[in-house]
Amino acid sequence: MSELKRIIAQGEGLCLDFKYRIDDQRKIARTLAAFANTRGGKLLIGVKDSGKVVGCDPEEEFYMVDGAASVFCNPPVHIESKVWKEDHYLVLEVNVPVADAKHKAKDENGDWKFYHRLEDQTLLVNRIEILIWKFKKEGNQRPEVFDDDVMNLIQLIEEHQPITISKLFRKSNLNKNKVNQLIATLVYWRVVNREILSAGIGYSIRK
Repeated sequence: MSELKRIIAQGEGLCLDFKYRIDDQRKIARTLAAFANTRGGKLLIGVKDSGKVVGCDPEEEFYMVDGAASVFCNPPVHIESKVWKEDHYLVLEVNVPVADAKHKAKDENGDWKFYHRLEDQTLLVNRIEILIWKFKKEGNQRPEVFDDDVMNLIQLIEEHQPITISKLFRKSNLNKNKVNQLIATLVYWRVVNREILSAGIGYSIRK
């Protein structure tokens, strides 16, 4: 198995995305910003979602990605690239290192917004993610004993997991800001997992 096929065999995920081709610079800019804001990532252009290699014009695709990174990301996202040859096809690999500064990209309305990666998707940053970023930068030490608010929220998650934040708002006796703060804290402390549901992001207790 070639090195490219070994990468493809990992499947799309937090740090890997397949693209048949780039048609929309604004849309791909969100993925680039999300990679830079999370753990870095890799785009393989000329590969279908199924993992089938169909090839691309690397020069044309790099022009599109480079424009997305420099024009539609703020600040511009640093990218590195290489070209793979698989049988008779060429595949462009674009690497995005994790960044120190957080990057924005334009949304559908042309407004600058933060994005991040969760599982294999690029998502708009919400209040919880902003708090997690703050904790990663400033620290948030885990206590030896959780207080009543934390324990009650953990119990609520265990009873309904995976549970969305909107459902937590409804079922908890705490105000929304407090719930956001505690969920962000529990994710940061690696007590709570996040996953993508049809209804949004779901939260569950780590096993």
